[in-house]
Amino acid sequence: MLKGSNVNVDIGPASIIRDGFFEIQTGQMVGLIGVNGAGKTTCMRTIMGLISPTSGHVTFDHLELTKTPAYQRAKLGIGYMPEDRRLVPLQTAEENIMTPVWSVGIPDWQDRLAWIYDLIPEIKVLKERPATSISGGQQKLVALARAIMLSNKLLLLDEPFEGIAPVLVNRISDILANMKTEGISILIAESNTQNCKNLLDKMFVIERGTISENS
Repeated sequence: MLKGSNVNVDIGPASIIRDGFFEIQTGQMVGLIGVNGAGKTTCMRTIMGLISPTSGHVTFDHLELTKTPAYQRAKLGIGYMPEDRRLVPLQTAEENIMTPVWSVGIPDWQDRLAWIYDLIPEIKVLKERPATSISGGQQKLVALARAIMLSNKLLLLDEPFEGIAPVLVNRISDILANMKTEGISILIAESNTQNCKNLLDKMFVIERGTISENS
């Protein structure tokens, strides 16, 4: 499904990812675990094409992503939830969820939106409310729903459990467990495994830009 090999990413003079390796099979939930500043977000942004690697290969369904324009990656069925949510303040919750539909075109968006509301019914009651009028935890769910709208193959989640109440941690864990049964591959970047260990099929540890598989 997704594989990175010998991935190097430099930002200015700083080497952020060094000979990075990672691999996710179809339907797997994989953790990328490391402290703040270890390179987790850089790795996610490199997969999405928001940062270009200095060298190395990232393949998705045997397609070389490093040669694929960033805007095309969303069309491949890859959804991404950034750490800071990045909701559009003047849009409603549902308009934020629908942004990928308007940006890249999703032919079955009505069925997919209905499925998302079944998966996360809490956000259906918020759909007409402006993004700025809902709580941080609710915004997290909306950002997750927006990423899911695209991710019929691969979902990338950057710190999905950070800064939220334990009850919401458990709720997001339930949502991800349900998604796993749909055969969607999921990569979760987290500072530790406290909130996601029981969900993971495999774990990679990133330390000072070096990625290793934790067996």
